Amino acid sequence: MTGGTGGDGITPSDQPQRGYDIAKKALEEARAKARAEGKQVGRGRTGPVGAGRRLRKRGWTGSGADPWDPQPLGRLVGQVAKKRGWDDKVTTGRLFAEWGRIVGEDVASHATPERLEEGILHVRASSTAWATQLRLMSADILRKIAAAMGPGHVRRLKVEGPEKPSWRKGPLHVSGRGPRDTYG
Repeated sequence: MTGGTGGDGITPSDQPQRGYDIAKKALEEARAKARAEGKQVGRGRTGPVGAGRRLRKRGWTGSGADPWDPQPLGRLVGQVAKKRGWDDKVTTGRLFAEWGRIVGEDVASHATPERLEEGILHVRASSTAWATQLRLMSADILRKIAAAMGPGHVRRLKVEGPEKPSWRKGPLHVSGRGPRDTYG
């Protein structure tokens, strides 16, 4: 046997290379090219992703909040929603989801928000008495909404009573006044 070959006469450069070896060779070539261009090699990231300057001088972040700390998911979702123009839809969803907490459980059990259009919140009351009561309380309800959601989202409250019962049954309908003597 000779020094540079295996027992079968194949040199190491003739052997088939594994994926690891190919990647290692490519990395070494890239580092050599970077060194030749005068760049620092192997330093890694010096700050949070997207940070243009070095934020940490020590090996720990300290007790204060900084970009290295984990961020609450709600805050990150809010930032994404704002960037994509979904802020109003997210605010409307929060208003509808937290309706009971905002206006109180007693009011929420008799009033349901239906839609928010151009700053006007349409609310459906469970009875005509509750619709009247909600209209009288509208200024207070608007203050509570502004305190919870921020000013300017809901400018006006439109309270509607319960839907009228339909006397129309089946596919056929006779025009006219309909039943009048059923209420006494």
